[in-house]
Amino acid sequence: MKAILAILLSLIPCPLAAQDPVFLAMFMNLENFYDYRDSGGGDSDTEFSSGGERHWTRKRFRLKCSSFAKTVLWTASEQGRLPDVIAVAEIENSFVLGNILSSTLLRKTDYRYVHYDSPDPRGIDCALFYRSSRVKLLFSRACRVEAEGLRTRDILLAQLLSAEGDSIALMVNHLPSKYGGAEDWRREVAAGRLRFISDSLAQEGWGNRLALGDFNDSPDSPLFEVLEPSLIYCHKSGKQRGSIRFNGQWELIDLCFVSPELAPRSDFEVLVPPFLMTADATHSGEKPLRTYSGPRWIGGLSDHLPIIVRVY
Repeated sequence: MKAILAILLSLIPCPLAAQDPVFLAMFMNLENFYDYRDSGGGDSDTEFSSGGERHWTRKRFRLKCSSFAKTVLWTASEQGRLPDVIAVAEIENSFVLGNILSSTLLRKTDYRYVHYDSPDPRGIDCALFYRSSRVKLLFSRACRVEAEGLRTRDILLAQLLSAEGDSIALMVNHLPSKYGGAEDWRREVAAGRLRFISDSLAQEGWGNRLALGDFNDSPDSPLFEVLEPSLIYCHKSGKQRGSIRFNGQWELIDLCFVSPELAPRSDFEVLVPPFLMTADATHSGEKPLRTYSGPRWIGGLSDHLPIIVRVY
């Protein structure tokens, strides 16, 4: 704990200087990160509460907050500084975000958050943390993904000014899952909406555009052809094959797409904090340690690994 605190204190805001990379963005799907209260928000809200089926108590909630904070600090030690922004998916509400910043070592940082409630049936949303000393939030809004019969997460748009004076439009995504089939029309609607937002930003002069999140599909999917040429797949570095493991196979579904202007000077990588991993009892190797295995609480953070995006 003392070592982690030392790393943290060394990264507290200091006079800005040119750094390499100039912009650092992290993303992680936090897998059903509900608060522990039953606020009458539906079946999932009840299930993930102290008196619900999952027995999601305040203690377990606080442990998950601390585990996420530890992941952010580990990332900072690996990258040389705290991420300028941290995008997240599967957050229930602002109560969760506020507790992450107030009840963990992240309270020593200058992170603030952006969140809007979406119409998702499970009550989970995208959100964004940003360092107020490194990033100025110029504008934000929730971009609704709409179609008949579709209720899903909004795309969170944040228009930022970096410490180096660059304007960056950031779009946080959590596309619908594949439970309706590999050629799921719901994901096509969400991808089309993302393309529309990116095109609109380009017309307004936002050349630096970055879309990241859980896209619930692999980067070679025809689904993403609709994004081109407004957004293209960001170069992936590192050896890790995927961000989630399913039936013993790694799948890369947590992705980053960037505008042509950013493509030559950006890359992303799947991070593997060792404390987020556990042995795969069914298959060889390791997998991310989840919060629950079925109905049983096992105390992990998520079934997803985080990604880091670097702009040079």
